[in-house]
Amino acid sequence: MELRQLEYFVAVVEEGSFTRAAERVHVAQPGVSAQIRRLERELGHDLLDRSGRAVTLTDVGAAVLPLARAALGSVESARRTVEELAGLVRGTVRVGMVVSCGIMDLPELLSAFHAAHPGVEITLAEANSDELIESLVDGRLDLALVGYAGDTPAGLTVRVLADEPLVAAVSSSDPWCGRDSVTLDELLERGLISLPVGTGLRGALDAACGPRRPRIAFEASAPPMVITLAQRGLGPAILAESMVSGLHAVRITDPVPWSRLALAWRSEGPHSPAARALIALAEKRVTANP
Repeated sequence: MELRQLEYFVAVVEEGSFTRAAERVHVAQPGVSAQIRRLERELGHDLLDRSGRAVTLTDVGAAVLPLARAALGSVESARRTVEELAGLVRGTVRVGMVVSCGIMDLPELLSAFHAAHPGVEITLAEANSDELIESLVDGRLDLALVGYAGDTPAGLTVRVLADEPLVAAVSSSDPWCGRDSVTLDELLERGLISLPVGTGLRGALDAACGPRRPRIAFEASAPPMVITLAQRGLGPAILAESMVSGLHAVRITDPVPWSRLALAWRSEGPHSPAARALIALAEKRVTANP
């Protein structure tokens, strides 16, 4: 008994025709008929009734059909298992992260993944959140650490790591150093220090400002430089509350700009075995360290 004989038998039953079954399995009709005849001779019973206009099952064929489907299903499961294991041996994962983010130790996560799956090639890229989100949606990245404001980006699943307000961080020489809060209207009167357009923090600031535009006096590509410029007394730095170091954090009100940092991946679409394993490990670590 051969697997192809069972495959042809199931195809004929499901298609109700030798001709359509032959088209389905990409074999000439005489070849399908011959293989099923051999199967019937080996079993010692007819499986199909060919006497009518349509091909139907005999009683023996009806009994054999679920067993044939189960056998083919087991073979497909074995094939998928082998492919999964092969993917974890020879696969590739592509990971992205926002520039200079200290909320999650992404290199540590990748190190743990590499220890578990040493054959998987890992690529890591830094970029602004807008670029990372676009790369996730397009399939150029498998997993990314991104910042965003408002609703979850379309087409992505996220696990939020930080959900916090933005503040105006000022030096000890700044006029706001003695204040606990400022309104957004007051903020818009100052020249600000900010990350560039495309970052999650800048997106949160722009979203809070609505049609009004903040006056950006200095723009830096990474939070450490934003902090350094503010420490030099060059103006309020717009940062997430957890980023403030060596500065006085002033709350922003009416409204409060709010930003999220999250691990993100495509909600749908192809995920390689290696990518699925990395996402599962990332979710496990986020759950274990809320």
